[in-house]
Amino acid sequence: MDQLALVDARVLPTPRLKYHDSGREKLCNPSVGQWNMINKRMVNGGTINHWACLTFASRLHPNDIRMFCDHLVGMCNNIGMQMNMRPCVDIMKGQQHNIEAAIRNIHRKSAEELDKQGLTGQQLQLLIIVLPDFNSQYGRIKRLCETELGVITQCCSPKNVQKGGMQYLENLALKMNVKVGGRNTVLEDALHRKIPLLTDLPTIVFGADVTHPSPGDDASPSIAAVVASMDWPEVTKYKCLVSAQEHRQEIIANLYTEVKDPVKGIVGGGMVRELLRSFYAATGQKPSRIIFYRDGVSEGQFSQVLLYEMDAIRKACASLQVGYLPPVTFVVVQKRHHTRLFPENHRDLVDRSGNILPGTVVDTKICHPSEFDFYLCSHPGIKRTSRPTHYHVLFDENGFKADTLQTLTYILCYTYARCTRAVSIVPPAYYAHLGAYRARYYMEDDYSDQDSSSSAATRARERPIKSLPEVKENVKQFMFYC
Repeated sequence: MDQLALVDARVLPTPRLKYHDSGREKLCNPSVGQWNMINKRMVNGGTINHWACLTFASRLHPNDIRMFCDHLVGMCNNIGMQMNMRPCVDIMKGQQHNIEAAIRNIHRKSAEELDKQGLTGQQLQLLIIVLPDFNSQYGRIKRLCETELGVITQCCSPKNVQKGGMQYLENLALKMNVKVGGRNTVLEDALHRKIPLLTDLPTIVFGADVTHPSPGDDASPSIAAVVASMDWPEVTKYKCLVSAQEHRQEIIANLYTEVKDPVKGIVGGGMVRELLRSFYAATGQKPSRIIFYRDGVSEGQFSQVLLYEMDAIRKACASLQVGYLPPVTFVVVQKRHHTRLFPENHRDLVDRSGNILPGTVVDTKICHPSEFDFYLCSHPGIKRTSRPTHYHVLFDENGFKADTLQTLTYILCYTYARCTRAVSIVPPAYYAHLGAYRARYYMEDDYSDQDSSSSAATRARERPIKSLPEVKENVKQFMFYC
């Protein structure tokens, strides 16, 4: 059959975004899925009093680095953060062959300097690292800083530092702000409590993903990441937890766990339980509703994943309080499929790249005749044909109408912290993907350069799954994975 199927589609309305009242533009109406920070200030700018900069770029002159830091600090302060103009220790240069020693050194010196200033107990809030010219060692840096030293980092590539450029500085500032606990923008309707089935009752939004080792690797564990929103009604800040599990296992094993304690009896644990407790600590309220976006599940695994993971969510809730069973909506997010959507009438239904407009939804004909699923293209196309995301609602106790869930999913795509564009998959699922990808760097096998892959694989198969190193508490509470 060489005819394209004709399907009905509609374009959802674009949400309005709220920025800080001190900027010239307090409200923003994105155009075709994108906007910019001109005349706007972050809705909640973070504060960075103690920061430092370490460079491994041999080709860059110290003055270039100094100038880059000045411009970056200027940008942060211009768009709403409060960042100290001066680093707490002078910009330091490290040797590429001894990255770990250089990072430990600047971390120690910063602590000594803060002590000297009578700021005992205060910590380095951000370490800016200019990566080496080649062989970036990004993973090793993140592992050391996040699991051993407890410091949040912002890595920059030397060629971008050299070029500078307002757009690059602005993007860095957006990432740095959420890494220190700020918010870049929020949905105006969230502030006015106008989003159905989200802002009427305390609601927690989860995202979950499992990443598997690359195809040739038949030994490394799979890594599961679960994120959950920690602010309500805005739903922009997400805390991330990660755990290692059996090689290529798709079901998340660590959503809820039970351990027998000789004194306390059975003690509940696991990622969902910890995130529900964190939500309560952050907002002072128990979630009355759970929306769970699950990425990376193929159709053949729907029933298995739903059965196991819904059971784990239920048990995690019940373990916190007898009879506590908030209604759950469980949605699978699929990006790997071959469906593409094209406008029938090219004149007014395309963006600049010739793709369908952001917000285009299809929920008839090519969808399941009796199940609740839909295709949503939420992002503006850049190159080639946009791929819509397929959302499949496996379980819904909240009674979402199709339009309500489609609109909620679409407007959340405007809250992704790292850019001023609507993204192609709902942010909690995106963040879970980033979190799982980051945790892959924490496994030592990535750093045993001298091992041949086959001997590493044999060794890994012989030993049990090692748990991942714990992310330090002062890092874990922020969106360090951004």
